[in-house]
Amino acid sequence: MNLLQRRLSAGLAIVMTVAMLAGCSGKSGGGSAESTMKAEPSAKASASPSSGQAAPSAKPFEGKTINLVTANHPWADAIKPLIPDFEAATGMKVNVQGYFEDQLTQKLTVQFTAGSETPDVFMYRPLQEGKLFFKNGWLQALDDYVNKDPAYDFADISKSAIGTATVDGKLAGIPIISEQEILYYRKDLLEAAGIPVPKTIDELVAAAKKLHDPGKEMYGFVARGQRSPLVTQVSSFLYSEGGDFMNGDKASINTPEALKAFTTYGTLLKDYGPPGVLNMSWPQAFGIFGQGKVAFLTDANSLYKNATDPSKSQVADKVGFAPFPAGAAGSKPYNITSWGLAINAKSVDKDAAWAFIQWATSKEIVLKTQEKGNPGARTSVWDNPQGTTGFPPELVAVIKESVKGGIDHDRPTVINVGEARDAVGEIVQKIITGETNVQPVADKANEALQAVIDKDKNK
Repeated sequence: MNLLQRRLSAGLAIVMTVAMLAGCSGKSGGGSAESTMKAEPSAKASASPSSGQAAPSAKPFEGKTINLVTANHPWADAIKPLIPDFEAATGMKVNVQGYFEDQLTQKLTVQFTAGSETPDVFMYRPLQEGKLFFKNGWLQALDDYVNKDPAYDFADISKSAIGTATVDGKLAGIPIISEQEILYYRKDLLEAAGIPVPKTIDELVAAAKKLHDPGKEMYGFVARGQRSPLVTQVSSFLYSEGGDFMNGDKASINTPEALKAFTTYGTLLKDYGPPGVLNMSWPQAFGIFGQGKVAFLTDANSLYKNATDPSKSQVADKVGFAPFPAGAAGSKPYNITSWGLAINAKSVDKDAAWAFIQWATSKEIVLKTQEKGNPGARTSVWDNPQGTTGFPPELVAVIKESVKGGIDHDRPTVINVGEARDAVGEIVQKIITGETNVQPVADKANEALQAVIDKDKNK
């Protein structure tokens, strides 16, 4: 271990101590979407010589500054009040800027294309832009960083979540938000009808049919029906029937397994969905579920508050959670990293950038962000009762079960994700609108997806 590593380890140990002390004191603070974080007096005192902590001269990054760019996301809201403790312990200043998702991608793309050295650290979506960013040489591979400090315990992070953040065998980022697809259902409706919670896709179809009563504005099933948004949610149907979007570098959305999965999803929406499903993404799907007009919904667990928050849902106290129903290949929901942290490959101080990521994704800090309702990827935090206080107990059990068989992607893993999603979504939308001869549609879409895959080979 060289001098820098020894100082970094010592500094991070101090960070953890300060963070825990701050947590014990119940200290909290606010943060704006675009702000420069300031060290708080209490944090400074905790790290002062008089308090018995390390002297300022021992701070491993005294005088250093990094720039962090986040999405306007609940994780960012949870981490920003903790940053002053990190700054006080390390001597590093962290400048924070926040953007809406699409603005974030645009900003990063513009800056990286221009060869900018900033931001040093940034939030990104591994499955949406991760491959593009990595292939362009914009992301610093982190394989050499994650095992430097055994206390970081990289093996504690879900393998599936790590798989999402891995490109061409290299670790492109560290997971901060994980998601699994689950089944939401109305407890009261199932109980009144004497229907057990569906454990298989066939049981889900039968239950949706039985509870579907459009004359009373009660619909059996809802999910995303818009062409691109539906792709991530049909993926769990696809995996559970034994299919996938790709088999190596070959498109595989016209296989018997794929057609069965797409037909089931599309038929559920066509026969038992509410009016207007073709225009529904998750806000609309959760919206009508929250109005009490739908019996079943399949979508990401991370969105559960849209169903259980009384200010958003009229059936908040009637919502149940269940693992994704099993198909011919079992229950195989996606288990992905929806957001990660990465380092700009041109950052002038990658050690400082990594020190921040190491702290932000440590067990102690993930515990704090997860307590705020941000589902992380560390197994030890999910096994810690304190780490599940931000979630309904029934949902925690479902998440733990879902992680066991999860698949590390929820869309084709290509550079041009948008074109690939359009190809898949086209098949499902045709089924929703009544197409019965699906094979020709799927064959044409498969050719389109293959063209997207082939483009990657030249990059």
